Formats: sequence, structure tokens, C-alpha cells
Amino acid sequence: MSKAVGLYIHIPFCKQKCLYCDFPSFSGKESFMMNYAKALSKEISGVKNKINTIFIGGGTPTYLSLDAWKVIKKALDGLKKEKDLEFTIEGNPGTFTEEKLKFFKKMGVNRISIGLQAWQDDILKTLGRIHNLEDFKKSYEMARRCGFKNINIDLMFGLPNQTLEQWRETLKNTISMEPEHLSCYSLIVEEGTAFYRNLENLSLPSEEEERSMYIETIKFLKENGYEQYEISNFSKEGKRCRHNLIYWNLEEYIGCGSGAHSYLNSERYCNTEDICEYIKLMEKNNSAQIERHKNTPKEDKEEYIFMGLRKIEGISKKEFKKKFNIDIYTLYGDIINKYKAIDLIIESEDRIFLSTDGIQVSNSIMSDFILD
Repeated sequence: MSKAVGLYIHIPFCKQKCLYCDFPSFSGKESFMMNYAKALSKEISGVKNKINTIFIGGGTPTYLSLDAWKVIKKALDGLKKEKDLEFTIEGNPGTFTEEKLKFFKKMGVNRISIGLQAWQDDILKTLGRIHNLEDFKKSYEMARRCGFKNINIDLMFGLPNQTLEQWRETLKNTISMEPEHLSCYSLIVEEGTAFYRNLENLSLPSEEEERSMYIETIKFLKENGYEQYEISNFSKEGKRCRHNLIYWNLEEYIGCGSGAHSYLNSERYCNTEDICEYIKLMEKNNSAQIERHKNTPKEDKEEYIFMGLRKIEGISKKEFKKKFNIDIYTLYGDIINKYKAIDLIIESEDRIFLSTDGIQVSNSIMSDFILD
């Protein structure tokens, strides 16, 4: 019997592409929705593993037509699911309808993730979001009315023209809605995005201002009952996102849909990002995989460290030994001691984790763990 894995499903359609977005998502492709749903259903139906979490991301899953969702639901109904399945769907305000939310409930969805990003309409406009604050409030209330008791809200800081005061206002007003979970990401201007092409005209906060926003986030959310369990993620008790923990614990997952990635038996593989090509490949070959890579033991160790140090509780020395049959100090003792000496890494009886200051410079610490 194969062990239970996480399942990620990608819906690549958007009403409008946000100016900062570098995900494989596309606007103006609505005519492909039904054929995409059929191809995706075919791929989902091929999953034989037992599933313990499902996460439907995008794009904007809530933008997909209800008819297309009906096709996908049939494939999802055929999966072998664990009894305590966590089933998340992402959505953007302005694309929620009561009919869709009720349908998702019937489909088994028990966790909703809503992309708000900022509380101020002018900032939302700057980001190229299709919604305003009122749309968000309506969508959130609609999800509650439809019986969703586990809601995440996505927020962003370090945005063009955003002040610390505005970020405080965003946090304060967002938690007044009482979501169970918050994801707070700092803006990274990625190559290939509209923001990157217009970089010289963006008035971004300084590094110091961005750091202040992050410190404020940790402090404020802790005071208000949200536990930080990963660099960017905060939850009320018992409401951590189990699907994302699969990635951070280097556990196995399967990705379905265009641009989706999988990690099984130390092998990484991914599907084509192109919607038309994905549909064609699924029709022709029953697979849209374009790349496979077998991780070396060295790569697995590095990824385990990178992902593990994202978690606030860090890495278990016992787990590392059990997983890789080698003591973490044998491989990384010098690096661990180097950062412990300057209080960027803390060690408890079984765990190694980043200090608050260490989190601020996490990327440079993690890059030190690349084995020669």
C-alpha cells in the first residue's frame, strides 16, 4: 500500500494578471477552461496514492467556470482520501460566488485562502489587483455564511509607496475579521513581471523599513493570538496549513495541472506551463511531464535544511539522523557553530533553528549550507 501524499492542483486562469506575479498563470484564456478541466481530470484520475491534503492554487481557482469545476469534481471524487483530509482552495475577491462556494463545500473543501494583500484601495490598484476592499469583505463574509470555518488571508508588505502605518492598519483590520490563518509575504520583484519592467519607477520601501514591517508583523500577531510557525505564516492554535508543512518537511507530494511540480521517491518532475500544450499532451500521452530530476542524497539533505530552517521550530537532529543516516554535525557542524557564535542560529536539546535576527538574513545563512 503506497503511503499518503499531498496533492497540489494548478488552475492557471486569471481575470487579470497582477503586476508582481511570476506564477504560471494567464488572463484572456477563458475559451480553454473546459478543455483544461477535462485534461486536468484525466491527470487527477491517474493518481493512485492515498491523499492526506489537497491544495488547489493558481492563477485564480475561483475564476474557473462552474461547469469546468463539475468536470474536475468527478475526478476528485474518485481519489483515495484520508478521513481527516485538509482541502484548501485559493480565491481572489471579485471572483467568489455563493453558488461556487456551496459547490466547493460539496466537493469536500474545508479551508479557503483569500488573497487580500493590502487594506488600502490605492495600494491594491498599484498591484494590479482586480478587487477593492469592499469586494474582499463581501467574499470573506460569503465564505463564512457558506460554513467555512478555516480561512487564510494572504497579505503583502514592502509594497510600492506603502508606509509602516499602512501595514499596521492592514494587520489590525485583517485580524478584526478573525481569520484562522495569515500568510504575510514581503514583495520580491521577480524578473519577467510588469513590476520588474518598470522597476526604476517603483517607489519601494527601504530595506530598513521593510525589516520594521516584518518585526511589527511578528510582534503584533503574537500579541493577538497568532503563532508564527514558518517565516511567513501565522496561525491560531491547531490551524497550521498541513499542506505547506509537507513542502517544509521535505515530504512527498504530487502536482497536477500546467506548471505543477511533484516530489516522489526523491525525484522531482514538472508539467509544461503552456495551457494548450498541457491539454494536447494529456490527450495524446496521458502525461504532461516535461522534466524529471532524481535528487542526489546531497540535494535531499540541502533541501531538507533549506525548507526546515523556514520553520520557526527548525530541524530535529534526531529526524535528520533517521532520514539520512548521518549526524547533522558531521556534515554541518562548522556552519552551525559559526552562526550559533553570532546568535543567528539557536540550538536546543533536539532542535536547530534560526533566531529572530537569523530569520532576517535567512537566505544568506541557508546558502551557506550548500555542500561542496
